[in-house]
Amino acid sequence: MSSHAQVHVAMGGRLMTRPFMVLLAIAGVGAVTAAVRFLYGIGAVSNLSNGYPWGVWIAIDVVVGTAIGCGGYAVGILVYILNKGQYHPLVRPAVLTSLLGYGLAVIAVIIDLGRFWSLWKVPVYVWRWSHSPQLEVALCVAAYTLVLMIELSPALFEKLRAGTSTGLRRLAERGLTLVEKNFVWILALGLLLPTMHQSSLGTMMLLPGPRMHPLWLTPWLPLLFVVNCILIGFAVVVLEATFSAAAFGRPRETVMLASLSRIAGWIAVGWSVFRVGEAALAGKLGYLNSGYGLAFMAEVLLPLAAAAILLSERRRQAMWQVRGAILLFVGAALHRVDTYLVAFRPGQAFSYFPAVPELLITFGIIAAEVAIYIAVVKTFPILEGPVPAKKTF
Repeated sequence: MSSHAQVHVAMGGRLMTRPFMVLLAIAGVGAVTAAVRFLYGIGAVSNLSNGYPWGVWIAIDVVVGTAIGCGGYAVGILVYILNKGQYHPLVRPAVLTSLLGYGLAVIAVIIDLGRFWSLWKVPVYVWRWSHSPQLEVALCVAAYTLVLMIELSPALFEKLRAGTSTGLRRLAERGLTLVEKNFVWILALGLLLPTMHQSSLGTMMLLPGPRMHPLWLTPWLPLLFVVNCILIGFAVVVLEATFSAAAFGRPRETVMLASLSRIAGWIAVGWSVFRVGEAALAGKLGYLNSGYGLAFMAEVLLPLAAAAILLSERRRQAMWQVRGAILLFVGAALHRVDTYLVAFRPGQAFSYFPAVPELLITFGIIAAEVAIYIAVVKTFPILEGPVPAKKTF
């Protein structure tokens, strides 16, 4: 448990700082590029084709982006299921990160869809494609985004309750009471929905069958994706807590993160061992003598390198916590990118490398997520601890 008072506060301070304006500029470039896409079509800004119908917008913005949004899922398992109450200060910022990750992933999906104006048909004509894993992902992501908004709503209600309007204060009290009374159902959905759609993201890449490289074509792919999203969620929580403490002059959660890092380290070991063991039992290790083998080993060895840090005494130092979290994030994210792009082989007639406009949109989405995070934590009671006397971000 951290030493500072356990109360959520808004960080306050000037919003339009130089770093914030840089983020807005990057997001603006991405928005302009997205506008070009909507005006002139996907072909005007991307290298997508019939062989590669999705690229970085799906592999990074959605598949990795939703995993980044699993910080609330991972911490929620610890705090509410495993009853590790000492991690509770990490919950609200993790839920905010989750909401931003999923919300902006929805935007990426809209950008990627050829006929985006028909998206409303997904929940309306649900019976027409009831056997599609994409349908399950779409419905679960939409539902989970709504659940995350409800989970984070106490921050809004607390902000309203601190205001001068009697009507808004009354509304805030009712809202807080309603969320508290139904919290068990909100929590159940908050843990069930990510488990469902993260496993379905793995299931989707079983559908190409022989077009997938054997090192990634495994019936265990749904399970690997669920555990993988927990690894990324843990890493994001460590990075978010460390950088927000440095940026806003807050007390560091080093002791708490050391305990969290140890759990993440053991999960990383289990994931990597399972990954190699499954490939060995299936007789796939002969494929390691290739470029695909290098990609496979990278996504296995990076989490193991992270575990070596997170399971050692170095995890008690903030610098090494960050290093371990970065290794864990890169290794786990690489598995998702490999599965959706590297391992997918539609045939020799097709090739794919992202176009510059595609990357600009992706960078814009990431910059927007960070900018919105900064604006929200400065405005609403998200982080715990006293308001810092000096803001550095």
